[in-house]
Amino acid sequence: MKKVIYLFLLMVCLLPLSASAHVVNTERKNADIVADYVYQKADLKGKIDFNVFKKAFIAYNKTRGKKKSLLTIIDYSMPSTEKRFYVIDLKSNKLLYRTYVSHGENSGRLIADRFSNRVNSHKTSLGTFLTEGTYNGGNGYSLKLNGLTRGENDNALKRFIVIHGAKYVSEAFIKRNGYLGRSWGCPAIPTNLTKSIIDTIKGGSVIFAYAK
Repeated sequence: MKKVIYLFLLMVCLLPLSASAHVVNTERKNADIVADYVYQKADLKGKIDFNVFKKAFIAYNKTRGKKKSLLTIIDYSMPSTEKRFYVIDLKSNKLLYRTYVSHGENSGRLIADRFSNRVNSHKTSLGTFLTEGTYNGGNGYSLKLNGLTRGENDNALKRFIVIHGAKYVSEAFIKRNGYLGRSWGCPAIPTNLTKSIIDTIKGGSVIFAYAK
């Protein structure tokens, strides 16, 4: 009798786990299908790796407090000489911007391979950010970023990690030096695109910074 009761209790305990696992697997499949659909509609093939996009897309869907259907992806696994900054409109499924972006001076020269959340590290931070407001500072028109990934970028506001324009983020700089200019940890972008990009993504859009 005790064996029968034990087996019954075991079956009862296992049922929710099996159901839960099924739900998780279904959600993952659905997420893959939706991510693939957006990836194809936005014509991102050959521009950004699908696995990077999927990670960013999942991060976007998990982010609370977002106010815009925009996803900015920074793929730091790519060298700085490539256009690795993407702004995607997930409502219209369009790639709005694809351009250069700097990494921190202590994160590496051509490729960023060292990252930090520490104040004064002059290194790039990874993870999910939510854009806040703008201001005019030492680097001109800039956009504040709130780091949401605990332990990886949640010191972004303390570190004054912002999006701003920089003259060293240009093809001319690359031609002279063989790599893009570097910042103190901020994702700096070309000056000719600074205002239009910042005005597009400011006020509650998601940024996902990735590296292998």
